[in-house]
Amino acid sequence: MRLATGLITAYQQLPWHWRHPAVYNSKTSFLLGAMLVSGVLAGCKTTTPNPDLPVGDAAYAIMPANTSPPTTYRIRPLDVLTVRVFGEPDISTDSLQVDQVGQIQVPLVGTLTAAGHSAPEVSREIAFLLGRRYLVDPQVAVSVKEVAPSYVSVEGEVKKPGVYEVNKDATLLSAIARAESPLATAKLNEIVVFRTINGQRLVARFNLKDIRTGISPDPAIMDGDVVMVGYSSMRGLLQDVLKAAPLFNAFAVLNRDL
Repeated sequence: MRLATGLITAYQQLPWHWRHPAVYNSKTSFLLGAMLVSGVLAGCKTTTPNPDLPVGDAAYAIMPANTSPPTTYRIRPLDVLTVRVFGEPDISTDSLQVDQVGQIQVPLVGTLTAAGHSAPEVSREIAFLLGRRYLVDPQVAVSVKEVAPSYVSVEGEVKKPGVYEVNKDATLLSAIARAESPLATAKLNEIVVFRTINGQRLVARFNLKDIRTGISPDPAIMDGDVVMVGYSSMRGLLQDVLKAAPLFNAFAVLNRDL
């Protein structure tokens, strides 16, 4: 809905005495008219809150805050690995990328799932498969050469919705900051995070006010998370009234000339 068209249409539908300040109080006319039009405009941009979403402790049980750094790195899709099989240069490689589904191709071994496992775990699996058929007591060392970038999507009432690259220490606050913070119309107690783990869709709702003031911890954000910042209809109504003010002032000036 275009703001100007909506305002003009709604204004023309107002009672005659509201549109003529010479007969009716112009301030009352403006306020009533602006609220009417703003209500129409607010209806064009709403979200439906879900009261069943986990909040508070239930939300943090699903998506906890960063309390301590992980002791073991788990390989992810698109990571680049180095695979060393001592004494076997034809099997070794300096750059082996994990594919989109988390698998790698190792000579003599074939397809192997690497994502979700640590480098030592992958080393042991390759050594076991090589030793079972080809080598005697193979010595294998796998390391992560390059870590794949992590991305988070930020949508809803933020200045710049989009997909942003984040580091391994990303939190909800830092992710929203990448989108240049919430708009004035944001509903700060309705920040919803979507996450997929092993094909399971997880959803939780957080209160950004409490996180900002330290009342609640800042939940960790993972690669692939989607953050949705809710819309406040009351805040939106106020913003629409303020935006409509110059147009209604112009209408009042025109009416005084009639």
